[in-house]
Amino acid sequence: MIQVRGLTKSYGKQKVLGHIDLQLQKGEVTAILGPSGSGKTTLLRCLNFLEKPNAGEIAIGDVTVNCKGAGKRDIHKLRQKTAMVFQNYHLFKHKTALENVMEGLVVVQKLLKADARARSQLMLDKVGLADKQDAYPSQLSGGQQQRVGIARALALNPEVVLFDEPTSALDPERVGEVLEVIRSIAREGITMIIVTHEMAFARDVSNHVVFMDDGAIVEEGPPQELFGSPKEERTRQFLKRMTQEWSYTI
Repeated sequence: MIQVRGLTKSYGKQKVLGHIDLQLQKGEVTAILGPSGSGKTTLLRCLNFLEKPNAGEIAIGDVTVNCKGAGKRDIHKLRQKTAMVFQNYHLFKHKTALENVMEGLVVVQKLLKADARARSQLMLDKVGLADKQDAYPSQLSGGQQQRVGIARALALNPEVVLFDEPTSALDPERVGEVLEVIRSIAREGITMIIVTHEMAFARDVSNHVVFMDDGAIVEEGPPQELFGSPKEERTRQFLKRMTQEWSYTI
């Protein structure tokens, strides 16, 4: 489903990702863990070319892109396979929740407005916001804004949904509502990659866990193995610290 081979990313002389190899299956929920600055978000953004990798190859479904020589058409095809949920929502402040979800359907996918409206209403209902479709972002809580962002991503019917620390900008009391929506999506078998610091959530909802440090994949595997008996000392150190400081149970 998703294959990454030899992916590298640098900013000048600063290496951010060094020769990343990764293979993920269709319908799998992958959690990416690691300390700040480990390259987690950069890897996620490279998968849909919000950041352009320096080298490597990315394959999603039937689309394969050579990163170094990727042209606009290649990038467009790859982006059509994914949708991104950002940590800071990225909603249009002057548009209602419904209009925010419709935007990509009308502008990018060229759907008729009536069809885009119908699909967007279904997606808002899926994330529990059917009664907020006419509300503007300023009238919504952070958790509700993030759920609009999730509805917007799902409306595009992507093959993969990418979540970049979807709860990091939320008040603690709003975290649970967003995690529960993601949990419900996971039950539907939608392929997801989630960069997160929510250890208990990652352990509970994912099929596959990747631990990164210093721009490299240190260890990966099923959650019961990585959380229960990590092989690498660096993984053990990280999990010990994070489960003590950030453990969260819904």
